[in-house]
Amino acid sequence: MDRQPVSTPCCERETPSRPSEEVYMKGENCVNKLMPKSICRIVTIICGGLLLSGCVMAEKYDAEKARSLNFQRLLAQEEKRTGELDSEAKRSKNELMEYEARNRELTAQLQASRDQLARVQEEAEAMKESALLERKAKADMKRALRPMRKTLPAETSPDTVDLSASPPGIAPEVPAVPEQTDPSLGSMRSPTVHVVKPGETLYRISRRYGVAVDKVRKWNKLPDDIIEVGQKLIVGQE
Repeated sequence: MDRQPVSTPCCERETPSRPSEEVYMKGENCVNKLMPKSICRIVTIICGGLLLSGCVMAEKYDAEKARSLNFQRLLAQEEKRTGELDSEAKRSKNELMEYEARNRELTAQLQASRDQLARVQEEAEAMKESALLERKAKADMKRALRPMRKTLPAETSPDTVDLSASPPGIAPEVPAVPEQTDPSLGSMRSPTVHVVKPGETLYRISRRYGVAVDKVRKWNKLPDDIIEVGQKLIVGQE
């Protein structure tokens, strides 16, 4: 600031001294010279602070940016891993369903094989029984035909009768021929009787004895194929 001289009365006014004015001018020049330097220093300090704070903020921004990118990368990896796990879970579920379907199919095939094996065994037993009955029937037939094959002793039947040997008026006696009995009639008199056991059917019994079901039904006067346990059935004629 400019200094203004104090006004004094005219009588008391004195002329300023020369040295004080020079000192004042020198101080003002020094101040004018120092002010730009201090301002520059202040501006430099402010700029340095701003630059430093800008660098710090840039570092923080870069760190936050790197952290955000890292988080996004981790999130993308987790999403990819989750998608892979979901796909693997779906594939495992589909494989499990296929295994269950295959297991059911194999179980059904196994049951069908067991049923078929049971039927084959039953048919084999039936064929075995039929073969035994057939052999038995053949043996019975052979035993029945064996007596018929034997030749009976020849009996001399007189073709001519000596009339001269007989007394007059009396007719000669003709020897009586013995009557032959039909062997089939004798065989019909003693039928074969079978007592029904639990689990037996009319068809199985008829196959066992080698006769037709219709004959067994006719011999026993059955209206149908229903029989009872303990029932006596005529299954053949001996």
